[in-house]
Amino acid sequence: MPRKILAELLGALLLTATVVGSGIMGERLANGNAAVTLLANTLATVAVLAALIVTLGPISGAHFNPIVSAVALQRRQIDAATAASFVVAQLLGCCVGAALANSMFGLPLVEFASRTRTGGAQWLSEIVATAGLVLVAFRSPGTADAAWRVPLWIGAAYWFTASTSFANPAITIGRSLSNSFAGIRPFDVPGFALAQVAGGIVGVLLLRAFTARTSAA
Repeated sequence: MPRKILAELLGALLLTATVVGSGIMGERLANGNAAVTLLANTLATVAVLAALIVTLGPISGAHFNPIVSAVALQRRQIDAATAASFVVAQLLGCCVGAALANSMFGLPLVEFASRTRTGGAQWLSEIVATAGLVLVAFRSPGTADAAWRVPLWIGAAYWFTASTSFANPAITIGRSLSNSFAGIRPFDVPGFALAQVAGGIVGVLLLRAFTARTSAA
């Protein structure tokens, strides 16, 4: 169990550091071109997700996300104590990861974000992004498949959703601690988190539908 918890903490930390750090780097190099910044942010996130899932997946399952851990609990892949431990590790890892990214770029360790991300379009985007993540992750036969399927989904959702696909309550909290391209106002975090929970529920319903059809076939 300690190894699994450490894997979740480290994975969440490095994922958040990459999302925040690549946003800062992209913003500094793109001279105000938001499309270039988002592209850099996307490519870095896709790459690190693939690497982390391959590396840490065999240890903890590479959740890095409270929604994924909750769905794993609902599907009886892990027990309640493991799920709770994972969520705490993910929350801590995401917060430390944001602080690490800030520090690497000479910013204050914690700097609350001022970027506004709220409204129906943003929340609907988070529902879609999270539901898709759950479906793709849990329909993957194993770590090797998840290592390319999940990053591809997240990379695509960066561009086709208005919210740029946070799809993760822990990283949403972490991103509120960096006043940078990837940031979100702390005031907007609850709306995103609720939308992500709703997306997780939709994802579970989709999984049930496809599992039932597959079993019947």
